[in-house]
Amino acid sequence: MPLALNYTEGTMTPEAGLEAGRRITDAFLKWHGLAGNAVMTPNVTMQIQALPKTGALSGGRPVDGAWLECKTPSFALVDREIQVGFFREATGIIFEAAKGDLPKDRIWTNLVHTVDGTWNMDGEAMTNEELASRISQG
Repeated sequence: MPLALNYTEGTMTPEAGLEAGRRITDAFLKWHGLAGNAVMTPNVTMQIQALPKTGALSGGRPVDGAWLECKTPSFALVDREIQVGFFREATGIIFEAAKGDLPKDRIWTNLVHTVDGTWNMDGEAMTNEELASRISQG
């Protein structure tokens, strides 16, 4: 499940971004009850990118910020308690990575659900049912 963390240069160091990505991945697995799952763990991927100062806008103006986007099958992050808990924890991780210099109102998160049947794992497009079956083996 690809997760993407983007942040403007200077809001955190590359090392802090890498550590934040690792911790957010762990939190994602934890909130779904999948910590240590041999199938899911290597399939939660993270792209981390520092954007130039002129590479991000808020209200049409340059902004220092951080963005976390999660792309998942439609059965992930559907429970409200998991949504609130995961995104609260992820926001805290990003806030810590920025050493508190990036206000929480400059940390944005969102979720994109994929269409059932389009999730690819091990080179095979899977339905939610097929994916859940594979995950249960881990």
